[in-house]
Amino acid sequence: MSMEELIIDAENQVLGRLASKTAKELLKGKRVIIVNAEKAVISGSPDSIFNNFLEKIQRGDPYHGPFYPRKPDKILRRVIRGMLPKKPRGREALKRLRVCISVPKEISERDIKKFAESENKLKCKHITLGKLSERLGAKKTW
Repeated sequence: MSMEELIIDAENQVLGRLASKTAKELLKGKRVIIVNAEKAVISGSPDSIFNNFLEKIQRGDPYHGPFYPRKPDKILRRVIRGMLPKKPRGREALKRLRVCISVPKEISERDIKKFAESENKLKCKHITLGKLSERLGAKKTW
C-alpha cells in the first residue's frame, strides 16, 4: 500500500492556517512532511505571543507536565496535534506527520508545495517560530 506523500514548506505561512490544512490532509490518510518549521509566522504582538507561550511552559509541574515544547518543529507538531481528534484515528494521523527544521538533504530534490490560503499577507505585527523559540530559550540548531 503506497501512501500519498505531501511535502509542505512552512516558510512565510501563518501557523494556525497551516496547521488546520495539515490536520485535514492527515485525516484524509496522507503522509505529511513539513519543512522550514522555524520560518512559519504567528500573527500578533511578539511580546504578547512570547508571554503567552512562556506562561504555558511554566504552567504545571516539571515532572508531571503538561510539557510544552520550545523548539519550532515541536511547537508546530503540538499545534497540529491540538487540531486532531483525541481518538485512535487522530493518533494514527499524528504518526503520519513529520516536522523538520530547514530542509533535510533527502527531501531537497523532491516536489515541495505551499498552501496558498495560509500565505502570510499580514499587515500587522508577527513573529516567526524560530525567533519565538530563541526567546523561549531553545538551543538554536537552525
